[in-house]
Amino acid sequence: MLNIISGLLVPSEGKILFDDRDVTELLPDQRNIAQVFQFPVIYDTMSVYDNLAFPLRNRKVDETKVKKRVLEIATMLEVDDILTHRASGLSPDNKQKISMGRGLVRDDVNVIMFDEPLTVIDPHLKWKLRSKLKELHHRVNVTMIYVTHDQTEALTFADHVVVMDEGQIVQIGTPVELFERPKHTFVGHFIGSPGMNIIPCVVDGGAAKFMDHVIELEGPVKSGSSGKSEIGIRPEFVSFGDSNLQGTVSKVSDIGRHKVVEVMIGEHKISAIIGDAAPTNGEKVGVIFQKNQTRVYRDDWLVTEKEG
Repeated sequence: MLNIISGLLVPSEGKILFDDRDVTELLPDQRNIAQVFQFPVIYDTMSVYDNLAFPLRNRKVDETKVKKRVLEIATMLEVDDILTHRASGLSPDNKQKISMGRGLVRDDVNVIMFDEPLTVIDPHLKWKLRSKLKELHHRVNVTMIYVTHDQTEALTFADHVVVMDEGQIVQIGTPVELFERPKHTFVGHFIGSPGMNIIPCVVDGGAAKFMDHVIELEGPVKSGSSGKSEIGIRPEFVSFGDSNLQGTVSKVSDIGRHKVVEVMIGEHKISAIIGDAAPTNGEKVGVIFQKNQTRVYRDDWLVTEKEG
């Protein structure tokens, strides 16, 4: 996707638009973009200042403006105290800060693209850079496209998230939309911890049956003539109580704020997030699905009355 946007690949179909301008056939250097890579791209022999200034000097920007812009970005990134240091001696997180600064220093770009820029950063430093990048996004007011396999990063940074599976876009939406109404089982698995429960079902007469029990859904769905039908329900919307759907607790994990309870119903595992007293291992429980959050998926895609 980044290669297509940057112009390194031409899409087999469709167009690339920057605002309303068609740039599909333009070369990369004509698209006015910046990119930050997974591994820091800096010049070790240069100072921090010269690294930040390089993209501007390369475009013959006046030195007065170069200095003003470099100092602005250095202050935003909190590296203004090391501007005279050689880049070769920097810590990994500061090197990646400089790499990000090189992408941010130009104020005339159409888009800044980030290709998993925090992958090489130590976990205890990631939260600082995540917060800093979110702050920078608001301050520089430039479109940013951020590629990550980390759902926390995606949900932390993005106004809109594009979820892709094997090269196909399966859903575009806000973090809240992806969590509350996943349109594909991959989204349900990827967003949330633990991910959405997916269990097989049979759809008949607008209702779904699991283990011969009718499961109440958010709305009726049409019976499919073919394809795999499954019920999707997030652990946050599973509870225990008086129910004909019985299972046996197989595992209870205490994660502080809540407990994750795993229940086996036949050969199928159901996870539930419980905020209060949880059942114990081996206990028999009635499993309850919150009706307005229980949906049917056919061949991994969300089904509704209109779509079914």
